[in-house]
Amino acid sequence: MLRRTFIALTATAALTTSAFAMDKKDIVDTAVEAGTFTTLVAAVEAAGLVDTLKGEGPFTVFAPTDEAFAALPAGTVEGLLEDPEALAAILTYHVVAGKVMSTDLSNEMMATTVNGADVTIMTEGGVMVDGANVVAADIEASNGVIHVIDAVILPAS
Repeated sequence: MLRRTFIALTATAALTTSAFAMDKKDIVDTAVEAGTFTTLVAAVEAAGLVDTLKGEGPFTVFAPTDEAFAALPAGTVEGLLEDPEALAAILTYHVVAGKVMSTDLSNEMMATTVNGADVTIMTEGGVMVDGANVVAADIEASNGVIHVIDAVILPAS
């Protein structure tokens, strides 16, 4: 009897875990649901990257908040929205292939972005990516993870 109860509890836990995993939204839907990434989501749409970031992945996204985009010089966002190629280059600089959790990071770590350029990750005194502070980490999605940053990071020209 004890063995059957254990098996039943294990089966219930497995079903609950897999149901939870199935309920997880992809990176784009997670960003939309958060409500603090409206500019990022609009930029992803304008750059034609929605299908990519809804894809299998996994991806790690360093996601700038709406406030981060608002801190850019006046007209920058509007100009980028009119230049999908430049916008895609900047957005893909915020994405690393694979699922990189905060526990995987180390000081002075270099990570190659989907853009092809490297970002520098610092972990002393808080986590930073190319000078942007990670303000929330390890937001899991069905196809990767989001780390929220307080600035838009730009690849070297």
